[in-house]
Amino acid sequence: MDAINFFLLPSSIAQKQYEALRMYYIERKTAKEVAEKFGYKHRGFTTIVTEFNKKLKNNDVEDLFFKSIQKGRKTTEKVIGAKDIVIDLRKSYHSVEEIKAIIDGKGFNISERTIYDIVKREGFSRLPRRTRLVKQELRLPKIQADKSHRLSFAPEKFKSTSAGVLCLLPYIKKFGISDAILQSDYPETKIIDKLSSILSFVALKASNVRRYSSDDCWCMERGLGLFAGLNVLPKAAWYTSYSHRVTSGMNLKFLKSLHKIWSENDLLGDTANLDFTTIPYWGENEHLENNWAGKRGKALSSMLAILAHDPDTGIINYGNTNVTHKNESNEVLEFLDFYKSGTSSGESKLKYLVFDSKFTNYENLKKLDDQKIKFVTIRRRGKNIIDRLEQIPAKLKKLIRVEMAGNKKRSLTVLDEEIYLKGYGDTIRQISITGHGKIKPAIIITNDFDLKVEKIVRKYTKRWIVEKAISEQIDFFHLNLVSSSMVIKVDFDLTMSILTHNIFRLLALDLERYSHISDQSLFDKFILNSADVEIENEKIKVFLKKKRNLPLILEVMQKFDSYKYEWMDNLAMEFFGASYS
Repeated sequence: MDAINFFLLPSSIAQKQYEALRMYYIERKTAKEVAEKFGYKHRGFTTIVTEFNKKLKNNDVEDLFFKSIQKGRKTTEKVIGAKDIVIDLRKSYHSVEEIKAIIDGKGFNISERTIYDIVKREGFSRLPRRTRLVKQELRLPKIQADKSHRLSFAPEKFKSTSAGVLCLLPYIKKFGISDAILQSDYPETKIIDKLSSILSFVALKASNVRRYSSDDCWCMERGLGLFAGLNVLPKAAWYTSYSHRVTSGMNLKFLKSLHKIWSENDLLGDTANLDFTTIPYWGENEHLENNWAGKRGKALSSMLAILAHDPDTGIINYGNTNVTHKNESNEVLEFLDFYKSGTSSGESKLKYLVFDSKFTNYENLKKLDDQKIKFVTIRRRGKNIIDRLEQIPAKLKKLIRVEMAGNKKRSLTVLDEEIYLKGYGDTIRQISITGHGKIKPAIIITNDFDLKVEKIVRKYTKRWIVEKAISEQIDFFHLNLVSSSMVIKVDFDLTMSILTHNIFRLLALDLERYSHISDQSLFDKFILNSADVEIENEKIKVFLKKKRNLPLILEVMQKFDSYKYEWMDNLAMEFFGASYS
């Protein structure tokens, strides 16, 4: 067809109508002439003219004959399907990066640039800088999360805002924690096996999710799901249902297997710090006793729990929530039985137990002495004891220098003497301390008569570390957090908190100059990070975004490049630095 016939003999209906109307209006031909020219019936062409005039009147002639060309990429079905979700999330003040992670969890594989373009076209302004706590308080629109199931590990790419927790996986593999979970008596389901079930709890603990009911973004977070070998973590109801299938015996057996791991890897020294913590209970409390809660400054219906903490490595070796007023004083002996059951008598390193004055009674102190266990504790100060100490001449006391944190030392005045202790039924060593900033003297009693007084005082002062660890259990690991709607059995929740805390400590021991920092600081500096995750045929690549401490964590992770994870289809995992922050 030549150029002239292209216009005179139009092939498409739209072009034919255009040429006919042009002849009618521009060339002033009659309707009958136009109809004959283009093969219309007279009545048919007049109908076309009438419809055209209506559209002109309503200004509805766009794309009537000529289709407008849309600049840029064509909008795909995935973008159209994700548009409403993106807009709802932006209305809830979520960033492009956060929206990307949620969209990936929903199966919409669209880029951050596409999300940014949608947000920009809808007229949203730039988000102000927000703190981490503000981000956690954000409410998500009700988006149906995918059902949790084992990940196929087929090649794919996705973004995760919680991928930093994957840095804890090498320690679960290295120390055989995954094997201990598999050998435990914990239950499993047809869809989620035993190991993935426990790692789902650890993933939530390690990610510092505070308010399960307000922010359920973790249900769609692919990085947390990958941690447990799943597509996404299970929903809140599953956690409640699972925990109520767990018995105290299961927890105790699991803690014993962990104790064996810590012992075999020389992570437990010769000293254990013991302390109680009060876990408030907010349901029907007729079956519970009142215990003093220091943070609230009053006695509450609660469960009393005991924790045993190693002062050097930070490992929490033991936990038990089945403590009553009747057996409270005997818990020190229960811990001793637990410790010895996990090691043979020739291998046990435990020599010292350190606890406060109300932890046990004098009769049990004598039982510890009979079992060749040294103890360091505080004696309760009665008026007669204080009056006697005030009357002792200053020349009988001596000045000592005691080590403090940060390689510093502090001067203290002490009176080191041996006294007969009624109730204990024997002579005991008593060290009275003044010059420590308190009005009343501190009185340490111990059955170790050989250790230098400076070291005895130092051992007791390090007991305060266990109080710090307990505070972390409640704050960072949200132990029995009131704001959480996820109902977890307290003894199982405590066991999972202990496990996650210890994994954090294993990481800290590998981080030069950071072994002393708290779990919260470890999370903020190293674990809180986003990443692009690429699952390939033989390995999983994690590209962590730029951060101040990223070089150090990458250097540590390089040691584990050869590790393969059974619950991840036996794939290896490598960590890299991303090109963005």
